[in-house]
Amino acid sequence: MARYYFGDRDPIGGRFQLVGPSSSGITGAPPDQAYTIIGVVGDAKYMDLRETPPRTIYLNAFQERSMFVNELALKTSGPPAAVTDEVRRIVREELKTVSIARVTTMDDLIDASVVSERVIATLSAFFGGFGASLAALGLYGLLAYTVTRRTNEIGIRMALGATRAHVSRMVFKGALGLVCAGLVIGVPLGVLSRRAATRIVTDLSVESLWPLALATATMLAIALVAAYVPTRRAASVEPIGALRQ
Repeated sequence: MARYYFGDRDPIGGRFQLVGPSSSGITGAPPDQAYTIIGVVGDAKYMDLRETPPRTIYLNAFQERSMFVNELALKTSGPPAAVTDEVRRIVREELKTVSIARVTTMDDLIDASVVSERVIATLSAFFGGFGASLAALGLYGLLAYTVTRRTNEIGIRMALGATRAHVSRMVFKGALGLVCAGLVIGVPLGVLSRRAATRIVTDLSVESLWPLALATATMLAIALVAAYVPTRRAASVEPIGALRQ
């Protein structure tokens, strides 16, 4: 409100009048009723986190007789639940005709307003984990099959002097080659899809590269874990037994 009506000027001490209906419960003020601005606070959203902050003024509920007040906001220095009973007691003592219908915290209100985003995030995490599990299982199966097919080759290599470390590096290089090929395709797609994600989840930061870096490191870790068993099996191949197969 201060930016809209005062621009770069200091609004403190400025005066204004209310004309027409208002969502605050004031149905209008007399033409000669003027209010003086004594302070400016930050923008606030009232109905939805995705809304544009409305132009808002705050009036003194105890001075404005035409104001209808049905909510009380209380700021606490500790856990809100710790003062709930005390607030109820004070209200009963001071306002005997007023009853408290509901007490809720700001965290609860925010949680209730982002239910759809939480559902999307939960489903995304589930399918992301499911996809990573399938990738690990597929990589393990492919490497195990490759090791089985290359048993004779591994036996020949070891018979010619290759050590278990050489065989392990050979299998690991194959695993990392598959993962790197997938990352070359997946990372650019991930960068492009971040813009599309902002259409579903508003105020989503897409500038940071940490999520992609973390996902890349996670897939590399999954590849190493999936390749461990086939690599160990390849390194344990006995040259004579492999040559007989």
